[in-house]
Amino acid sequence: MEDALELSNYLPLSFKSVKEEEYIQFLWDTFETNYTYGKYQFAFLAYHMLTMSFVYFNIWQIKQSVPEDFEKGLIGFGKDMEKGLLTATSPFSFSVVPERTMLRFLKLIACDNGKIGTYAKLVDDRNETAHPNGNIFFSTKESLHIKIHEILRIVEEIQTHSQSTIEKCYEDFLIKNHDVENREYPDSLDQIREVLIHGFYFSQKDIDICRFFDVDRLSEKSSFEEITDLHQTLKKSFSHE
Repeated sequence: MEDALELSNYLPLSFKSVKEEEYIQFLWDTFETNYTYGKYQFAFLAYHMLTMSFVYFNIWQIKQSVPEDFEKGLIGFGKDMEKGLLTATSPFSFSVVPERTMLRFLKLIACDNGKIGTYAKLVDDRNETAHPNGNIFFSTKESLHIKIHEILRIVEEIQTHSQSTIEKCYEDFLIKNHDVENREYPDSLDQIREVLIHGFYFSQKDIDICRFFDVDRLSEKSSFEEITDLHQTLKKSFSHE
């Protein structure tokens, strides 16, 4: 169980609505309850939905930080579907697209076809598990843990590919939000929590990438001192030490 909970570090620290937060908590409760009572097949279904939510959050960050790339990824979609995805206000809006199709957006963060094919296998496993085919694919704790370890390996791989997107989000945030007089919250920590973490659905893993961001790349900015102060606030407030 403890290993499975590692997935929480890849999921948002804050959500845009209570409904979204309740949904993720519902999936965790479903996973834990079925795990506790040995209903491992249903525990896997909940865990798969949490994993796909993680994928949606990553694709949402692509949409927010490099919208031009996201729009290119919509080539081949119908006009109505394209409009719906471009105007989406929540990562969960992506659920109207088949999961296999949404996974192809990960090519925008340099996941090749081979990797995406491996990720799509998780969708196949979910489909087999969810259908009334007379089979119990996860009848033991051990079988579920093997699958969870596979999922966490994939999640970490996707997170690694997402680093450039996270850094782009963070760099833009530092440039646009260092000025106390012209931002939503005068307190730096409030600005980080509400605009960065809340706005981009950042996870603890995303924040870890930000903590090690090379702020010196912005040294030529006239506001470099203020940018550095904002960055130091994030580093100090979210340190694991």
